[in-house]
Amino acid sequence: MKTKFSSIFRSTMMATALLALTAFSYGQAGDDVKKAADDTGHATKTAAKATGHATKTAAKDTGKATEKAADKTGDATKTAAKDTGKGVKKGTKAVGHGVKKGAEKTGDEMK
Repeated sequence: MKTKFSSIFRSTMMATALLALTAFSYGQAGDDVKKAADDTGHATKTAAKATGHATKTAAKDTGKATEKAADKTGDATKTAAKDTGKGVKKGTKAVGHGVKKGAEKTGDEMK
């Protein structure tokens, strides 16, 4: 009976050791999964902050570029208006000069 009891005792001890090792492994795996999830959450939060900052910066840059473009468009429009005005003035002057010459010629012919 002594041999049978020793064999059962050894088997029980081995089973207990394996059970303890399995429980420890599952506990360790659970900790690893929790740590990985925490790390992923932290990385996601960091990425979201960086994306938000980048979006904010891009919006500011776009606003500045739009403002500069509007200023340039306004300047170009102002210059074009001045040039158009000068062109109209020259054209009017030329027409007036032509009319004056024509009137003088007509007056000379009428004499």
